[in-house]
Amino acid sequence: MVVRSLILSLSVMLFSCSSNQADKSKAQKVSTVATENDATNESITKGTMIYFEGGSFMMGSDNGTPQEQPVHQVEVKSFKIDKYPVTVGEFRRFIDATKFQTDADRFGDSGVFDFKTSGWTLVPGANWQYPMGRNEPKAGDNYPVTHVSWNDANAYAAWAGKRLPTEAEWEYAAHCGGKSNSKFSWGNELIQNGKYMANVWQGEDLKVKQGADGFALTSPVGSFPETSCGLTDMGGNVWNWCSDVYTMYPGNNAPFHSNPEAKVIRGGSFFFDQNGENSYSTSGRASNTQETSLFNTGFRCAENSE
Repeated sequence: MVVRSLILSLSVMLFSCSSNQADKSKAQKVSTVATENDATNESITKGTMIYFEGGSFMMGSDNGTPQEQPVHQVEVKSFKIDKYPVTVGEFRRFIDATKFQTDADRFGDSGVFDFKTSGWTLVPGANWQYPMGRNEPKAGDNYPVTHVSWNDANAYAAWAGKRLPTEAEWEYAAHCGGKSNSKFSWGNELIQNGKYMANVWQGEDLKVKQGADGFALTSPVGSFPETSCGLTDMGGNVWNWCSDVYTMYPGNNAPFHSNPEAKVIRGGSFFFDQNGENSYSTSGRASNTQETSLFNTGFRCAENSE
C-alpha cells in the first residue's frame, strides 16, 4: 500500500491546464457543487453508450509529451463506451444497492487541492458526495462523480455489467473510431469562436482565477459540445480511469520503474497540470495508484460488443 502522503505528492503532477487566456468579462456562472436548482437528469446519462466498430489506428503522438511516444499501430475490437462520465446520481444508485464502501470512506479522507494555501491536503470526510469536504455542499447529481479510486470505479463497472475501458479503447473513441486526427477530441483548439470547448484550467499556473469557461471546478456532464461521434467530456472536467497498468509504449526506452498498482488515467481535468493542454489531447496520458481518490478524477465505463 502506497503511503497516503506520497500519493498526494505524486498526484500534484497529474492535472491539466490550458495555455490559452480568455476574456475575463465573458466569465459565466461559476459552479462547483450542487445548488437548489440542480436536478438529476437521468435521461441524459442512464444507459447512454456510443458504439465503435473495431479496427486499427495509430496510437500516441510525436508532438506531445515523451510518454505519448512512439506512435504505434494498435488493433481494437468493437466496443461501446459511455457517452458521459459516470455521474454522482448514477454512483449513488450503486452505493444504495450494494452498500459499497469507497476507498475514500475507508480511509476517512480524500485528496483536495486547497486554493487558499496552494497545496494538496487530505480532507477528512471528502468523498463522492462531498467533493470539497463535509463543511461544503453536496455535489449535484448530474456532475461527474469524483473521489473514486480505480478500485471503486472497477467495482461500479462490474455492478453495472460493464468494465473500465482500455487505454487503447479510450484513445480510439477520442479519435472517433480512428477517423479523426485532431489534437483534441473536438478539434485542434481549446477555444473556438470565443468559447471554450471543454472545462479546463485557464492559465499557465495556479495563480489564475478560474471561471472563464463557466466553471471554477467540475461542470455537469455534457455542458460542452459533443464530439463528431457523440461523446462529451473526453478532455477536461475529470480524469478518466482506464483498466491498464501504466507503462511505456513499445519502443520507448526512457528510464521507467514499473508499478503494478499504477493505473492509466486519460483526458485531463479542470485542474492545473504541468503538461498544459497536452493533458486534454487525444493522446495525453498519466497515471495514479489504484487506491488514490481525488477531487478531479472520475471514470466512464465500456462494454464488449462482439
